[in-house]
Amino acid sequence: MGDRRVGLVLTIVLAVLALVGISAALLLLDPRATGADALRTGGLAAGSIVALYALWLNDRRRRTEEQRHALEHDRVADERFARAVELLGSEADQVRVGALHALAGLARTNPAYTRTVIDVLCSYLRRPFLHPRYGDDPLQAADGEPEWSQRERHEADRKLGIRLTAQRLITDLLPAADDDAAPAYDLDLTGAALEYFDLSDRKIGSVVLRHALLRSSNNFSRCAFLGPVWLTGATIGSGRLSGRVRCEDAVFHGRAWFSGVDFSGPASFDRTLFAGEVKFARSRFGDRITFRDAEFTGPADLRAIDFAEDPDFAGTTWAQPPRTDAPLPGL
Repeated sequence: MGDRRVGLVLTIVLAVLALVGISAALLLLDPRATGADALRTGGLAAGSIVALYALWLNDRRRRTEEQRHALEHDRVADERFARAVELLGSEADQVRVGALHALAGLARTNPAYTRTVIDVLCSYLRRPFLHPRYGDDPLQAADGEPEWSQRERHEADRKLGIRLTAQRLITDLLPAADDDAAPAYDLDLTGAALEYFDLSDRKIGSVVLRHALLRSSNNFSRCAFLGPVWLTGATIGSGRLSGRVRCEDAVFHGRAWFSGVDFSGPASFDRTLFAGEVKFARSRFGDRITFRDAEFTGPADLRAIDFAEDPDFAGTTWAQPPRTDAPLPGL
């Protein structure tokens, strides 16, 4: 208010000076000018000064209003975020699904929330999860066979549906692999139980899947991994449900750590580029694995690997010989 008052006073003073000064100067310098002409010219100059002040005042008012709207928008967004996170703890599956979609929608309309929303979705997937078709046994019956009541089975199916929604929303929020301008978001899914996890054609920062359980078919093809990738101790398929991994035409720009991973199903790394350090040491491949036309430009550790079938390294190139403790089939 003080700045506005000072500006108004200054504008009036300048307008009066312009009116008097220009009118007087015109009468003195131009003998042909009449008093009316001088006043009219001075008045135009004074009016221009007042108009400029009005424009400045209007622009200031507009910027103040925009700031107010921005603060209000941020406040509403914060409230939406807090409310959605709170609803994730609801017992009703439709409420949880709605909360997941609300978080994803918030990230789409407010890109500043994207990283936080992805972290929340990953946290939701890290929650313990059991399902009868995985061979999990929550009751540990005396005869060793899993015992699931009909109600427990139904509850497990509902939770699985919610988790699949969370997985899909994470993928939807990640940028395309060829989008150079978009940021690369990190995924922390340590110990998460995942099924049909599909990150194909996405750009990702670092990925942590240590001791995670990946069941059914999981796809990482054509991904661009800009940060380190950790799958140490992960299990691909377990119990009654096997697992498959497709990681074809992907690019690992940093470290790719697959040490101690248990692949119960087939795995394909065809045409994938490993630009950083790679480690498959102590992994077990219970089915067919292929590295056809893959490229290793960094050091590779392939020691103590257990192959159920001979691996396929046809067309694979190595910048340096891989570390092995025995000749590998196919090399």
